[in-house]
Amino acid sequence: MADEDDDVATEGEEGEGARPSRKRKLILFGAIGLVVLAGGGGAAAYFLGMFGGGEETVQVTAKPSFYYDMPEMIVNLNSTDKRQRYLKVRISLEMSDQKTLDVLRPSLPRLTDAFQVYLRELRSTDLDGSAGMHRLKEELTRRVNIAIYPSTIDTVLFREIIVQ
Repeated sequence: MADEDDDVATEGEEGEGARPSRKRKLILFGAIGLVVLAGGGGAAAYFLGMFGGGEETVQVTAKPSFYYDMPEMIVNLNSTDKRQRYLKVRISLEMSDQKTLDVLRPSLPRLTDAFQVYLRELRSTDLDGSAGMHRLKEELTRRVNIAIYPSTIDTVLFREIIVQ
């Protein structure tokens, strides 16, 4: 009988020991969840600017931009087959000051020549997709900046592009 009492006591102790461990796990996971949520909320509040010592005002001023519209250009593209392909392009040049615009105007014949020489060597496949358009924009910007050095333009803007 003493052996049976020991078995019952042991089972009772194990049963009681199992319940607190489940409760401890539940409490532990709940506490970890609360810490993660509090940390995420604190990080969000920090990045949204809810913390900080006082009011900081950031004034963003847009710099003035000047634009020059190049004359429309129509060039035939380089082709490996006998089929002729044409490119019609209307371009605007964006710059940040009036001085660059004053330097640009007398250089217009040089710019037109540089653009046409480059554009005539392109194939229609060079203009495929956004990557092709980005490369074209970068190359034209580079050629303008070389022609009007030491002045520089900010970017080339396409007003119209037709490949036929």
